[in-house]
Amino acid sequence: MGIKSFGGKIYAKSVAKKVRNEALKAVELQEKTLVTLIGKARQTAFGSDHNFDEVKTHADFVKHVPLRDYEGHKPYVDRIIEGEKDVLWPGVPAYFCKTSGTTSGAKYIPLTKESVPFHIKAAKNALLCYIAETGNSKFLDGKMMFLQGSPVLDKKINIPVGRLSGITAHWVPGYLQKNRMPTWETNCIEDWEKKVDAVVDETKTADMRLISGIPSWVQMYFERLLEVTGKKTVAEVFPGFSLFVYGGLNYAPYRAIFKKLIGKEVPSVETYPASEGFIAFQDSQTQPGLLLNTNAGMFFEFVPADEINNENPTRLTLAQVKKDVHYAIILSTNAGLWAYNIGDKIKFVSLNPYRIVVTGRVSHFISAFGEHVIAEEAESAMKETLDQFDAQVREFHVAPQVSPAQGKPYHEWFVEFETEPHNMERFSSFLNELMCSKNPYYKDLIEGNILRPLVVSKVKRNGFVEMMKSRGKLGGQNKIPRLADDRKIADFMEVYKV
Repeated sequence: MGIKSFGGKIYAKSVAKKVRNEALKAVELQEKTLVTLIGKARQTAFGSDHNFDEVKTHADFVKHVPLRDYEGHKPYVDRIIEGEKDVLWPGVPAYFCKTSGTTSGAKYIPLTKESVPFHIKAAKNALLCYIAETGNSKFLDGKMMFLQGSPVLDKKINIPVGRLSGITAHWVPGYLQKNRMPTWETNCIEDWEKKVDAVVDETKTADMRLISGIPSWVQMYFERLLEVTGKKTVAEVFPGFSLFVYGGLNYAPYRAIFKKLIGKEVPSVETYPASEGFIAFQDSQTQPGLLLNTNAGMFFEFVPADEINNENPTRLTLAQVKKDVHYAIILSTNAGLWAYNIGDKIKFVSLNPYRIVVTGRVSHFISAFGEHVIAEEAESAMKETLDQFDAQVREFHVAPQVSPAQGKPYHEWFVEFETEPHNMERFSSFLNELMCSKNPYYKDLIEGNILRPLVVSKVKRNGFVEMMKSRGKLGGQNKIPRLADDRKIADFMEVYKV
């Protein structure tokens, strides 16, 4: 056992104990967080506009600060870009995290000197909780690979701008730098395919023990690694590989194919980092869900998912939530976001401590006929069907077909298989039955002959990758939504069907 591994075990126990103690005081910490945030931002333009002087309680906050998405914050962000100080938070942001997807183009999410360290701390705590619980710290003595966006930053009015993973790359602790891969130069490659090739070239002979990234892009790295080395499994290339850290996508549909690629089951740690804040992380290998990060400069509110588009939705604090209810998650942060709808839906699987699972995006659902199918239902139905038929998928996307050339409308599942089921008709039928069991509205539409059973459209090998490449969204933090209420992605995928 190396020095880092030995010291890591001792340190991990101390940190894990602190994490557990804070988790038991989550409600109290959240109450203090709101008071602190309001106090620090009272003299900002936003604080003045929203009467922060009058905000003493959550009820006051709800009265004076309406829910907003990025579009609601954009006028304030534009003022920062124009050079104004003390707009959303005292001073100016340390960074802008650039993301895409709004009606006005790129989003510029502020990160401050107060908020960035919490991103690093949460990632560190996730690993230390894993070490404390399992005793596995050997990966600290080997190489660790983080498949992420470029750390090259642009500037807007002297504020550095980049992707979240690229920004946090500048904050990696010095004691991890010698273990970290790929090199800075390789990480700066913008073209994703060239970057993967360069990463493979650098890492193929390394003592790789920890690998981190979005599952879909790590899968591409694994496949290229095996192609270059001529090995059958990743475990043959990296015998010491013992921990996979991921976030951004549900890992369940990938688990079987990862086991095949790696050649064994490798423990994993799930994280929930967002541009707006590091929301939660997996603190236990034995308990379900991710521990909500309640002492990290973020005040959480929760809106019942079916109310999120109401004029005056219910806004709950942590003390008021219930298990197994779908909520839209709302953030107010020390980066200057206020009652911000980040667009994700979660549910609590534990209230002591508060642990959540992500159930989808507020905008990622299918309700073309009032069925309101959500990602959690589709992903769990796919996993159970794959297990039943001993099949494997690389990726899938579901969209409604409202106006088919013939017959009744249906849900179309675009599926790129790694291992196809022997009987596609039975596979589709079983999947449809599971969807009926998980969503009563969908079941009523099927039984009422409003919809016909779902249709599985097979996608050619690497079809999803080619589609993303054609749209300029290959690699990095870009993800393929599992569900859509329109056919924007489905129309792109038509040419990749087989």
